[in-house]
Amino acid sequence: MRIVSLIPSGTEIIALLGAQDMLVGRSHECDFPASIESVCSLTAQNTHFDPQSGMGASEINRAVNESVDASKSLYQIDTQKLRELEPDLIITQDLCSVCSIDLDSVREVAQSLSKPAQILSLNPKTIEDILDDIYRVGQAIGFSDQAMHQVVALRQRMDRAEEHVNPYDDGPVCGFMEWTDPIYVAGHWNVQLIERAGARHPLNEAVAKPGSGAAVGPQQAERIAGHSIAVPENLFCATNPEHLVIAPCGLTLEQSIIETNRIYQETDWFSTIPAVQQNRVAIVDGNQMFNRPGPRVVDALEFMVGWLNRREHLIPTDFPWQAWSAPNSQHS
Repeated sequence: MRIVSLIPSGTEIIALLGAQDMLVGRSHECDFPASIESVCSLTAQNTHFDPQSGMGASEINRAVNESVDASKSLYQIDTQKLRELEPDLIITQDLCSVCSIDLDSVREVAQSLSKPAQILSLNPKTIEDILDDIYRVGQAIGFSDQAMHQVVALRQRMDRAEEHVNPYDDGPVCGFMEWTDPIYVAGHWNVQLIERAGARHPLNEAVAKPGSGAAVGPQQAERIAGHSIAVPENLFCATNPEHLVIAPCGLTLEQSIIETNRIYQETDWFSTIPAVQQNRVAIVDGNQMFNRPGPRVVDALEFMVGWLNRREHLIPTDFPWQAWSAPNSQHS
């Protein structure tokens, strides 16, 4: 089978299942594991974070909104290369047109192929959906047994991490920025990660599905959250987050640090947050973690449990994050 994956999560699932040799094409965002870099890249993005050239978080947000309003894609796809690859399966998504190339664009290209290609769209909204996608990919490529074993192993890791959390204690407020200007707070599975790690996310909390009761303890999978939402700075500060995770979607760890320093230097509201005052700020590579709904969502859960509960031994050694504290010389 010849597989093209146009989303990083799909590529990571293919690698997890041991089917990387089937991968003939990928998106420019697919960069894990490192061994897939030799696979042909088929896409490019139209916006790039570069504060020095005037494309900071606010400008990126404006450009994205203008593209969405004009029904323009944020990404380009090399249709000629895709035709030449003659894929049997194309893995894509329809959850967020901002994060990756949209499903309609992929369908349009797929129709121009000399032979039909199966399209598998992954659109998870919960942790359990992400794990189910591993089954779906496994079934599509004939690796169902491998998928079952991998999901069992991931669930065991989740269970071990959650043993360190009291699911009946509401815990502290954890602020979570999926974007910084404007502030977009956590949505979908990221809210579940926060709550399962023992904290609260009041601006966009998970709610129990109808008929699920309180949906706590073993029934936490019955608590779901909506998409990420923009909130005013004063409202974000009013929740008094005792912990703060900054993981801007699509930014590297280095870029996220630059953006965090900018917020601290240029605003008054940021330094009023309890987490900032108490040095409980974690900057995470949003391009790799949290905003990528693939197998490493379990790494993200282990990080959240370890960081929030001061169980640092649970944090994967290669997790891309950095503790951030306010430089005394930067803000009066």
